[in-house]
Order: sequence, then structure tokens, then C-alpha cells
Amino acid sequence: MEYKEHHLKGVIEYTPKKFGDERGWFMESYNRQALEKLGVNVAFVQDNQSFSVKNVLRGLHFQKPPFAQAKLVRVLSGKALDVVVDIRKGSPTYGQHLKVVLDAEQSNQLFIPAGFAHGFLTLEDNTTFFYKCSDYYNKESEGGLLWNDPALNIDWNVTDPIVSEKDQVLPGLEGFISAF
Repeated sequence: MEYKEHHLKGVIEYTPKKFGDERGWFMESYNRQALEKLGVNVAFVQDNQSFSVKNVLRGLHFQKPPFAQAKLVRVLSGKALDVVVDIRKGSPTYGQHLKVVLDAEQSNQLFIPAGFAHGFLTLEDNTTFFYKCSDYYNKESEGGLLWNDPALNIDWNVTDPIVSEKDQVLPGLEGFISAF
């Protein structure tokens, strides 16, 4: 397994090793012990999956405590631009974001600790996005930030994404009071 730590403390990108031959390939897509060696000590309790056409933008979402979620995200088919925003009070990188292209062919994954808003933009048709969550979904704990908030300054590299009505009216960073 190859891994890469990013400037947002706690966010780790990793790529499982693939073993291939003329029949195809095999990989161990999740191994708790391997993640624990990287400092990720999270028990996942729920898997989520979405399927989207090209240019669908979902996010930026999070669950507030006590239902805050760490996530392990990857793309099963297609490609997506994954974006995380640090919303931890007192963090030296508060309000900063990270962009990583998740690619089904590459099989790279991103671990996102609780305390980050998360979203993604599908870069291809037929993109299947998959993520493991460390806590169960709780509607009353939903939170989010506006995907195109100028204060976040995220370049999504798209002019007219497909965004849900719900995601179009999320608040911006200014005046946001973090629960983390």
C-alpha cells in the first residue's frame, strides 16, 4: 500500500496494491490493520454509495457531533474530484481545502477524519462513489457549506455543475460556527 499525507492534518490518501495477470487483477480494498499503522483507528459502521452522471457536484457536507463521521472514500467506476475543507475550530488550516482526484483505475482512496466538510464533482459519466462512515447518518446532525462560497476559494474546474437544490442554499464560511 502506498500512502500520502496532505497539508490538512489527519487526511490521508492511500492506494492499495494491485496484483494482476492476464485474467485481471486483485486488491485488498480495505484492511483495518494497515490503516491503524497509519494512525487511523476508526471502526466503520455504515457504507454509502452514489451513482452520478458527469458534472454532478455533491457537497460540501458533514455530520455534527455527537454523530460526526470520519469517512473513507473511493470511486468504484469513473473519476471524481474530491474536496475536503477543514472546519475544526483552532486548527491552523481552518477554512483551507484539499482537492484529490479519485480514479477507479488507480483505486486511490482518501481517509477524511471527523471535522471536515466533504464534497465531490464527478468528472466522468457513470461514476460510482463509495464511502465508509464511522457513525450512522442522523438527519438532525446534517451540516454543510456552500460549494462555491468565495471565502473557500475552491476551483472546481467546472462552469455549470449539476447541484441539488439543497446544496445550492447551504451557508458560507463567514459567520459559520463550527461544532468541532
